[in-house]
Amino acid sequence: MRDGGRLAAAIEVLTEIETRHFPVRMALKRWGESARYAGSKDRAFVSGLVLDALRRKRSLGWMMGDDSARGVVLGVLAHDWKWSAQRIAEAAGEEHGPGALADAEQAHIATPRSLAEAPAPVAGDYADWLEPHLARALGQDQAAEMRALSERAPVDLRINTLKTDVERGAKAVALIGAEPAGVLPTAFRIPAPSATDRTPSVEAVPAFSKGWFEVQDLGSQIAAATAGPIKGKQVLDFCAGGGGKTLALAAAMGNSGQIFAHDSDARRLADTIRRGQRAGVRNLQIRSPIEGQPLKGLEGKLDLVFVDAPCTGAGTWRRHPDAKWRLSPDQLAKRQIEQDAVLADAADFVKPGGRLIYVTCSLLIEENEDRVAAFLERRPEFSARPIALEGVEPYLTPEGYLRLTPHRAGTDGFFAAVLERATYAP
Repeated sequence: MRDGGRLAAAIEVLTEIETRHFPVRMALKRWGESARYAGSKDRAFVSGLVLDALRRKRSLGWMMGDDSARGVVLGVLAHDWKWSAQRIAEAAGEEHGPGALADAEQAHIATPRSLAEAPAPVAGDYADWLEPHLARALGQDQAAEMRALSERAPVDLRINTLKTDVERGAKAVALIGAEPAGVLPTAFRIPAPSATDRTPSVEAVPAFSKGWFEVQDLGSQIAAATAGPIKGKQVLDFCAGGGGKTLALAAAMGNSGQIFAHDSDARRLADTIRRGQRAGVRNLQIRSPIEGQPLKGLEGKLDLVFVDAPCTGAGTWRRHPDAKWRLSPDQLAKRQIEQDAVLADAADFVKPGGRLIYVTCSLLIEENEDRVAAFLERRPEFSARPIALEGVEPYLTPEGYLRLTPHRAGTDGFFAAVLERATYAP
């Protein structure tokens, strides 16, 4: 495909997302199925252009004076990808391109509207209704954090110490450009690719097939590490999902003790089984909801219950930019109800003296500190404990909770709180 066809394809995909409310992955898949002529480089180009357009949809629309799919795509090319005006004009005017540039488009490519004059939600690329929620969570760092949340994300890797050591793992991932990510010795990072580059194929590395490393955001790795020393312990991952944190916890346990993986959706656990086998996990028990009462007998017996709660995902918008435009006040309210219910259910499995770790990949206080406060009010036998993990001190709240953000920590947005159950009834 020539550039013009690629631009037209990106505009088509964005229009379908906007009008038919498809998730970006589904819209890209539908386009790919209808465009059999498109090669791998074409698909990567269109996908990258679509995702970058979604990351900065409002600010680019403002700069171009046109918030349509076409206007935003042209804005990405001119103001993010730094294409010359001539290159954009030539691509747009090609036979299969989106059509020749209008005078206004040429003017805004050359001289964009200043974001200094835009309302905060426009400049920060989020919905108007989120303004008070983000202001409450981010304070004076709000503008910088929202800019960081609109950038491309790196690819983070975790060396799996069940299969190799950090030194050998580091040499293996260095082949794909990964370097130490900081905070954790097992964490490595491939920088976010530029607009003209592609991220290396992680799964093509032989060490990946051997189970030497996993793809996992640094924030997620740090959240799992808040569990502390857990070798020989009895651990429950209550909302295991695809198993990323389950595997990180299992590695920290060194195949000692027992880790139980549970999720309300049995389909999500299929990946946990497959990934656990590749990672060499031998102390894992899957507790699927299809069993009827999958956690019966574990009540009050576990040293650690890890709750990666369902949330809005407001900390992952770098990777899932379409999610921020689909989020609504009703969905936020629903997630808070679900979080309260999950905490209430999970707490019953913590033994006296044991710990409950509550985690979300959200920036919003309504899903984080507020939920912990409500839980502690309902369950006075639990109390918050400051997170004791070397290297995260700059990211701790006054209460001792962990709050990671893309601008300050260079990670996805994550929250974690450690709650300890008293050894006696209060």
